[in-house]
Amino acid sequence: MTTLRIGVIGAGNMGADHAKTLHRDVCGAMVTMVADLDEGRATGVAGGLPGARATADPYAVIADPAVDAVVVASHDSTHADLSVAAVRAGKPVLCEKPLAPTLDACLRVVHEERRAGRPLISLGFMRRFDPAFVELREALAAGVCGAPLLLHCVSRGVSSAPGATDESSVTGSAIHEFDTVPWLLNSPVVDVSWHAPRSACASTGLRDPHLMLLRTANGALTTVEVFLNAEYGYDVRCEVVGEHGTLALTNPARLVADSARSRSLGYPADWRPRFADAYRLELQVWIDAVAAGSPPPLATAHDGLQANAVAEAVITSMKNGGRTVTVQVPEV
Repeated sequence: MTTLRIGVIGAGNMGADHAKTLHRDVCGAMVTMVADLDEGRATGVAGGLPGARATADPYAVIADPAVDAVVVASHDSTHADLSVAAVRAGKPVLCEKPLAPTLDACLRVVHEERRAGRPLISLGFMRRFDPAFVELREALAAGVCGAPLLLHCVSRGVSSAPGATDESSVTGSAIHEFDTVPWLLNSPVVDVSWHAPRSACASTGLRDPHLMLLRTANGALTTVEVFLNAEYGYDVRCEVVGEHGTLALTNPARLVADSARSRSLGYPADWRPRFADAYRLELQVWIDAVAAGSPPPLATAHDGLQANAVAEAVITSMKNGGRTVTVQVPEV
């Protein structure tokens, strides 16, 4: 069996997690190089991977002949340039979301891939591989609750990242729903609006939480709540209200605690435990497809472009008093 040599760019939480998952849980892959602007951090991750080397230069990973494919998990602002470099080098790349923070940058990546003449870019919208979301999509397709009328999506975290802004909350967090909703409903988002109550006390320089309304071409309406500073834990919810019933994700907690005359369920501190299975499955499918020379069945660069078109419309609404804005996906 061919073993693919993988370079991981970014040694923060996401990159380190991908590197460990590739090493421990994915067949047919080995991490040979890790890059991070903080070379000490790259060295720390590479040190736990037999044979892996560390560098502070992400482009050295892409150019290295001992790297067959690349995982981009660095800062969002670097995604477009690194994906373009990987495409020009002819190497498959799994880029974490978003493909880029702006629509214009996404369009540049899509055009570069089109010029390459083959699909080299896969995008890390891992909810497409989460067993709960997959089961929800299958139930919708089977008509279990009838035609969907409303979706209620919730994405809450413990605390926002340093420097988080209203815009980065949309492009870095809500972007998941901008892919998940049309994927679940098999219908594109056509118009959006953005709204916010007073901010929570923990939020500084950030309107948090906020609420978005998405309308898809099939007439369904989705509410998307993003609350980065919810404090109590990482919590993702999704409920579908259909003509004949409802469907909803359940809390995936594995442990119930009974103590002091009360019962409780725990929440993870961040997204990694909640979506560990999704990341593992996504990486395995990507490795298998790349090894076989087949187009990976992950979200594509064009899917990333469509999600960013929704994000741009949401940000336009944010800056214009919450008015409804039509989503415009550039032609490529």
